[in-house]
Amino acid sequence: MVGGLRFEICIDSIAGAIAARQGGAQRVELCSALSVGGTTPSAAMIRHSRAACDLGLHVLIRPRGGDFVFDTLEWQVMETDVELAGEWGADGVVIGGLRADGSIDTDRCARLIERARPMTVTFHRAIDVCAEAESAVKDLVDLGVERVLTSGQASTAHAGRHLIRRMVDATDGRLIVMAGAGVDEQNAAELIRDGGVHELHFSARRRLAPVVSPTPAGGAQMGSDASADTVREETDPDRIRAIIDAATVGRGR
Repeated sequence: MVGGLRFEICIDSIAGAIAARQGGAQRVELCSALSVGGTTPSAAMIRHSRAACDLGLHVLIRPRGGDFVFDTLEWQVMETDVELAGEWGADGVVIGGLRADGSIDTDRCARLIERARPMTVTFHRAIDVCAEAESAVKDLVDLGVERVLTSGQASTAHAGRHLIRRMVDATDGRLIVMAGAGVDEQNAAELIRDGGVHELHFSARRRLAPVVSPTPAGGAQMGSDASADTVREETDPDRIRAIIDAATVGRGR
């Protein structure tokens, strides 16, 4: 904890776990497929990330990209992934799911939470597409969730900071509201002050120089976006430090 604040880094690699520790973060959220907002990482990634750093390790439990309305088989996969994440050394899991009407699927989330204990539980950004965020966070309190990650239903947490403040007020200290999405050196301090949060979630990534030449036009490509085949991003410890410094120094202004 830095000045009463906590910082969680969204990572998708072992190098990211190491960078988060070097940058001064307290916790990581380990994911795969960040291009779709994150999915559940592999067993090996969890194990090696656990071995690589001594930070709090929270694992995203999400079977696919897209919406957060899951079918029965997907909920079953998530239940197993929650249990296995604990066996592989996770300190917490990041879960969530909705009904078709945009409300939290409290019954199925309760089953995930039951399987997660004694790990801590964060509800992910499914909250940002809920029909009623301020009432939804009260459902999370009733479920016993420790934390919710949110952008305040906006494209960035800074843009949604006023709804984030209302979510903080609605939970009256019974739920940690962690702000995430687009957090950077320029907006971290204002987000903390206006949003009333004490935890920030960000990725602090930098683009790496390509090590292979781009595929010629009309050549083979691995996905729908050929340019992505040579693009890699990685967690930057210097950016983590810069965002933490900006948040802590600017907080009292």
